[in-house]
Amino acid sequence: MKCWKTLVSRASSKTACAIFLFCVTAAITCPAQTFTTLANFNQTDGAAPYLGSLVQGTDGNLYGTTEAGGTGNNGTVFRVTPDGVLTSIYKFCSQPHCADGSGPYAGLLLATDGNFYGGTARGGPNSAGTIFRITSAGVLTTLYSFCSQPACADGNGSYAGLIQGTDGNFYGTAGAYGTNNQGTVFKLTPGGKLTTLHTFTGPDGILPGALLQAADGSFYGTTPLGGASSACGGFFSGCGTIFKITSGGTFTVLHNFLGGASGNRPQDGLIQGADGNLYGTTLEGGTVISGSCTWGCGTVFKITTSGTFTKLDNFDAADGSYPTSPLMLATDGNFYGTASAGGAGTACSTLGCGTVFAMTPGAALTLLHSFNSTDGEAPDAGLMQATNGILYGTTSTGGNNLACDFAQCGTIFSLDMGLGKFVETVPTSGKTGAKVIILGSNLTGATAVTFNGTPATFKVVSATEITTTVPLGATTGLVQVSKPAGTLSSNVAFRVR
Repeated sequence: MKCWKTLVSRASSKTACAIFLFCVTAAITCPAQTFTTLANFNQTDGAAPYLGSLVQGTDGNLYGTTEAGGTGNNGTVFRVTPDGVLTSIYKFCSQPHCADGSGPYAGLLLATDGNFYGGTARGGPNSAGTIFRITSAGVLTTLYSFCSQPACADGNGSYAGLIQGTDGNFYGTAGAYGTNNQGTVFKLTPGGKLTTLHTFTGPDGILPGALLQAADGSFYGTTPLGGASSACGGFFSGCGTIFKITSGGTFTVLHNFLGGASGNRPQDGLIQGADGNLYGTTLEGGTVISGSCTWGCGTVFKITTSGTFTKLDNFDAADGSYPTSPLMLATDGNFYGTASAGGAGTACSTLGCGTVFAMTPGAALTLLHSFNSTDGEAPDAGLMQATNGILYGTTSTGGNNLACDFAQCGTIFSLDMGLGKFVETVPTSGKTGAKVIILGSNLTGATAVTFNGTPATFKVVSATEITTTVPLGATTGLVQVSKPAGTLSSNVAFRVR
């Protein structure tokens, strides 16, 4: 069961598991765009960056993980500059008996202490995966080892990334085991104490993906399997679910996917739109396209936090199929995403090499780029927007380096949509007096920082980092940094709690 996500990934590259799929149709007007392959992995510095999106560090560089490559092919943590200089900063299984973990499937989280946090699916003292902290210099500390409780009641392996809650704790999911062997939701303190908040039973979902903490403070997520419907059949039961859980562990199934035209098997997580609704995609279902998607190419959907579900569109293979990552909301108000197959590129297989697409808030979808193997193949991970305005992502395979056994080792790419620079706050909400990191570029010489117009005291740490605190009297709204050359605004409103 813990190998399920690996099978989904490999389905996007040529063979296996064709039941887990996805595609898109569309028409929106996009500005001029520039696609660039920034780096090719070479096995030594990593291979197969999988489900985790890149994340920007306080130094302005981007950080991520590879599921393979490095020491004994056990995965790496890497840093890449915005112009493509790639460096491996940590190779897993560097410690005896792989005590530091192996196989980091998901990406990293930049926490409020300026360090990165993540998880591994394998390795550790119990050979069941770990949760770790790592500095930008590559100093890794194991915070927790799964299967530390009898019968692995705490879960086995972290296949989805962590998030940091508004209470400062970390929240995530274990993809397998738990009391019922279907996965768990957990809370982890910065000191490494784990509390299981929910153990899945099957009817409420199987194999949970990444969590989202919405503006109401509750956590939301998806499972690609399980649920109340038996329409999907196959080796695993159920078509998947959308769930809600509080920090105290109160759990609610918001939606059961039914298969067919309504979509099924949501792969990995949700995002919250500017309208407060939650948005996601399904791997299959929707309108069946003859010769392309036997089970339907998938759908885009939205759901309210109270559970009202709406299918927005069907994918059609020409602009993508088989997505394995959440959407991303950019500063232009549009959603962006990747599909791990489909598109115009046929160098990989008749299924296509994968795509990057955009979607307006009105659910009009547009193909932005089709991969052709030499520039990458199978973009399983989602996109991120750096504070320079440019979109960045990875492909699990493809590229020009044949050092990997199964295929090329994967790539890092950028897509410049002509969007402007901005600043990003870590976290995006907080109480009066709470510490806040502001990420950006060319911040040296900043003259003022405001929270929705309220001035704040601040310190310019470097050209890419400012530290500040939420000022007394601040209200929810944009954070702005004034510089002699102009004012930069945050990509999202900072929520004052």
